[in-house]
Amino acid sequence: MLFKEDISREGHQAEAGTRGLATVEDGTALRLRIHERLLDLLNLSLLDKTPREALRVEIRGVVGQLLLQEKRLLTIGQIDQLVDDVLDELLGLGPLEPLLKDDTINDILINTHKMVFVERRGRLELTNIHFQDTRHLLRIINKIVSAVGRRVDESQPMVDARLADGSRVNAIIPPLAVDGPLVSIRKFATTPIHMAKLVDYRSISDEMAKLMQAVVKSRRNVLISGGTGSGKTTFLNALSAFIDHRERVVTIEDSAELQLQQPHVCRLETRPSNIEGRGEITQRDLVRNALRMRPDRIIVGEVRAGEAFDMLQSMNTGHDGSMTTVHANNPRDALARVEQMIGMAGLDLSPRSVRQQIASAINVVVQVERMEDGGRRVVSISEIVGMEQDVISIQEIFRFRRRQIGSDGLIQGDFETTGIRPKVMDLITSRGIEIPPINFAPGRKSV
Repeated sequence: MLFKEDISREGHQAEAGTRGLATVEDGTALRLRIHERLLDLLNLSLLDKTPREALRVEIRGVVGQLLLQEKRLLTIGQIDQLVDDVLDELLGLGPLEPLLKDDTINDILINTHKMVFVERRGRLELTNIHFQDTRHLLRIINKIVSAVGRRVDESQPMVDARLADGSRVNAIIPPLAVDGPLVSIRKFATTPIHMAKLVDYRSISDEMAKLMQAVVKSRRNVLISGGTGSGKTTFLNALSAFIDHRERVVTIEDSAELQLQQPHVCRLETRPSNIEGRGEITQRDLVRNALRMRPDRIIVGEVRAGEAFDMLQSMNTGHDGSMTTVHANNPRDALARVEQMIGMAGLDLSPRSVRQQIASAINVVVQVERMEDGGRRVVSISEIVGMEQDVISIQEIFRFRRRQIGSDGLIQGDFETTGIRPKVMDLITSRGIEIPPINFAPGRKSV
C-alpha cells in the first residue's frame, strides 16, 4: 500500500465538506505542514514506482482528511492547487516547478527565500513565488545538488549542479551569501532554435544567415563572441545544424548545453574536483583527449583558459570547421581574450607567434549582443585575413547599425553590409556553394 494506513475514505468525506468555502491564507506554510504529514504517512519506497496520476488520486483523498484535521475550508479548485503543490514538494522542486515548466522563462534567479525573479524575453520580472523560510530553500537546494552527487554546507558553500533536463544551477549559501541563499538557474532549451527562427526573430538578416551557412558547410573555423546571456550557445546550436551528418563531431563543455542534431556526435563534459580536491577533469584535458578520438570537427562550448591553445592547435591540424565561443564585447577584444588565454597555458611563446597561431586558425568571428530591449542580435560578422606586421588583420563583412529606440522601447536598426567581399568566398565557391554577389553590395540593408 502507498500509505501506511487507509484513510482515503475519510479524506473523500472531508473533501465533500469543503465545497464553496474560504480562501487560503499562508498557503506556503499550509503546504509544507501537509507535506510533512504525508512524509509520515507515505511508504516512501513505493513513491517512485507509482505513476503521478495514481499518486495524485491517492494524495487528494488524504489531503482532504488532513485539511479536516487542520480545520481549513477550501474550494475544490484550491484543493486541486494544494494537491499539485504538495506533489511538487514530494516529487519535484516545490515552488520552482511552475517556473521550470514555463517555456517562456530563460533564467530563474532566487534572491533569498523572499524573492524570485525570472528572465522572460530578455527582461527581468519579479514573481509572486517565495519560500516559507531559509530552511525551506536550503532543502530544495540540497535536493538539487544531492541528485548529482554534490553537497552544499558551511564547509562548501558554493556549488554548481545540473537538473535532470540539463538546466544549469549555481547556488551560494551563508556565510558567503550575507542575506541568505542565492540560486541562479539557466534553463535548458527543450527544442533548439534553428537559423530560420533567428531570422524570423530579427536576430540576424537572411543574407548574414546564408553566409554563415556557407562558412560552416565549407569547413571554416568560427569564433562566436559575446557577453553573458547574449545568446552565444543558442547561435552555436543554430550553426551546428549546417554540419554534414556524415561527419564525426566531438563537443566539449563545462555544462552540457549544446543540442546538435547530427547522429555522429560524441559529447564530453568536464568534472569538478571532489570534496577532497581530487579527480578534476578540465576542458583542456578533454580537448587533448578529443584529438585522439578521430573527430572531423571539435566544438568547445566556451574557452576560458589554457584549452584555447589546444583548440587552436586542433583547428590548425586538420580539424577544419571547428567552433567555439568566448566572452568579449567586440571581435577585436575576442582575439585579445584568446591571446591572453593562450598565455594561461604556461607556454613560452612570443606575442607575434601567438597571434600568428590565432590568425591561421580562426577564419570568422561572430559578435552577438543582448540589447537593452532584451533582444539578442548578431551585431557583427568579421573575417580574419592574416597579419600586418604584429597585428591580426580583421575586416567586417556585416554589421547591425542602431537607429533609435521606438516608443515601445524596442531598438530599431538595420543589418547592413560594409561593401567588402569576404576572402572566404573563393573557397565557398570552389565547394559549389553559390551566394549572389549583390549580398555584399555596399550599403545594402535588411531590416
